[in-house]
Amino acid sequence: MMYVTLGGTGQVGSATARTLLNKGQKVTVVTRDESHGADLKEAGAKIAVADIRDVEATRRILQTGKRAFLLKPPADPTGDTDEEERANVAAIISALDGSGLEKVVAQSTYGAFNGERCGDLTVLHEFEKALERQPVPAAINRCAYYMSNWAGMAEQMQESGILPCFFPAGLSIPMVAPADLGKAAARRLMSGIDDVGIAYFEGPEHYTARDVAAAFAEALDREVGIQEIPRDALEGTFCKFGFSGKAAASYTCMTCRMIDGMTDAMDKPSCGETSLKSYIASIMG
Repeated sequence: MMYVTLGGTGQVGSATARTLLNKGQKVTVVTRDESHGADLKEAGAKIAVADIRDVEATRRILQTGKRAFLLKPPADPTGDTDEEERANVAAIISALDGSGLEKVVAQSTYGAFNGERCGDLTVLHEFEKALERQPVPAAINRCAYYMSNWAGMAEQMQESGILPCFFPAGLSIPMVAPADLGKAAARRLMSGIDDVGIAYFEGPEHYTARDVAAAFAEALDREVGIQEIPRDALEGTFCKFGFSGKAAASYTCMTCRMIDGMTDAMDKPSCGETSLKSYIASIMG
């Protein structure tokens, strides 16, 4: 059986592809840049080059497989992220029509809800509903906050010893490592066609920004302090980081809903094995 992974060269997509390959499965990884898939090609994956906005090209690739992992690519935050990502979702759904797939697994997020302009929380909810309306059986993995979201701040912490934090430092939230999400996606890709609907996935514990700072402090062998960004300064701070006004508003909406406890799992989650400490140690070498 051939499995196709969209977004296959990102952290979760590549973890999904590697898990499948390690289990002896055939995998086609879809990417816009063939060079990004070099390591997966070496591991045994077939690389297919396409932009998901090219519906016909994406459909032709999906037709070569029996099951597919669907991951919405992130949009450039200097533009209108909601508009861009809605267009990406619409293209993926269109490509499923006539694909001949027997099952798909889609990546979604904790806290997805029906609303307007709240980033992934609303765009991925629309993705879920669109998948429910089309005929290919769909398993939906709602996932906790990615541990990898902290990785982009590693260089700043190395230089300044400061972790900028968009949440209260003591707020405990579910987090999950990309490798665990890849394993979860692979399991549902290989499970029966009746394994569909929403399931929740997170790491072994909940963590705070203080836990993140402590893990980086140990990995960097230096003190790391926390700079909390006040709620009323969130949108302006995103803009200072180069986000467009529309993207800053969407990311602020997502952040505030998390702070307000509106992004918890709605059902009992499955828990991965990777701790925050071990994840950060791994990315810091």
